[in-house]
Amino acid sequence: MLWVFAMYRRLYFLLPDREHTLAVVNDLVSNGVHEDHIHAVADQRVDLPGLPNTTTRQKQDTGRRVEKLLWNANLAAFSLALGSFITLIILYGLTGWLLLCIAVMVATFMAGLGFTHVPNTHLGEFHDAIAHGEILLMIDVEEARVTAIEDRVHHHHPEAAVGGVGWGTAAFGL
Repeated sequence: MLWVFAMYRRLYFLLPDREHTLAVVNDLVSNGVHEDHIHAVADQRVDLPGLPNTTTRQKQDTGRRVEKLLWNANLAAFSLALGSFITLIILYGLTGWLLLCIAVMVATFMAGLGFTHVPNTHLGEFHDAIAHGEILLMIDVEEARVTAIEDRVHHHHPEAAVGGVGWGTAAFGL
């Protein structure tokens, strides 16, 4: 049950049809990727029998909304701390409460820096390809296996277009 809360790197591959996608899935499963960590997304007109399912949250890119919410909360916290800092200086001059404001601003600034250095691909980037009948395969793997899985798919399935890398977790169906 602990694997549910583990963070994985999510690899994105675009494939032209169900047959090619099924070949990639079978290859990955036979090489140790659990089927629960593979998700196929396609347009409503494309049949996906035999391919791993996606959750509604994965299809709706809930991870993107959570990321945006956290980013906006971080900006709001920084803004409030900055506003409090300015107000305290104007009203009270130098006071010990300024240290709290500075600490919050530094913490939110550092969190923001961390946000900008994490590469992340989102489902919305594949909207046009999915609308044209392609299938998006999302594969959640440990960070140490990213290169091996990318190389395997690239060398054994040249029809698969590498779409990017992001973060994923099984928690909350993301």
